[in-house]
Amino acid sequence: MNVLVGTGTAMRELGLRLADLVRPGDLLVLTGDLGAGKTTLTQGLGEGLKVRGPVTSPTFVIARVHPSLVGGPPLVHVDAYRLGGFAEVDDLDLDAELEGAVTVVEWGEGLVEGLTEDRLEIVISRAHGDSEDRSVRFTGVGARWTSAGLDRLVG
Repeated sequence: MNVLVGTGTAMRELGLRLADLVRPGDLLVLTGDLGAGKTTLTQGLGEGLKVRGPVTSPTFVIARVHPSLVGGPPLVHVDAYRLGGFAEVDDLDLDAELEGAVTVVEWGEGLVEGLTEDRLEIVISRAHGDSEDRSVRFTGVGARWTSAGLDRLVG
C-alpha cells in the first residue's frame, strides 16, 4: 500500500496513525535516502505511542529506548546505517527487547529480517524534481500484518 505525503507535518501525522496499528512485538524496518523522512515518521509514531522524548535520529548512539509515559510499549529506535552486518545487529540484542516493545530500525533492510517472522517494511521515496512529496510504501510481512488494517493509514 502506498501513501503520498506532501510535508513534514503530514509525515508526522502518518506516524500518529501508524501508532494506532502497532502493538508490542512489532518490528518496523524503514528504508529511504538521507532526509527522506524516516525519523520524522518515527517522531509521529513516538508521539502517538506517548513515549518519553524527544525522538531524534539515533545515528551516533545506534539505538535509543523511549519508555512509555502511559503504560504502553516502549519505542526502540535503531539506526543501522553504520552497522557492518548481522553480527553487529546481533550485538545490540534487539531480540531481547522485541517482544515487549515497538521496534523501528532505520536502514535495517537486509540486516534485521531474521529477528522475527513478522515485520512491517516501510520504504520512503522522494518525488522527482523540487517537490517535497514523498511516497511511503507499506508492506506487511507475515501473518501479523495480513489483517492489521494498513488501509487506515491513508489520511
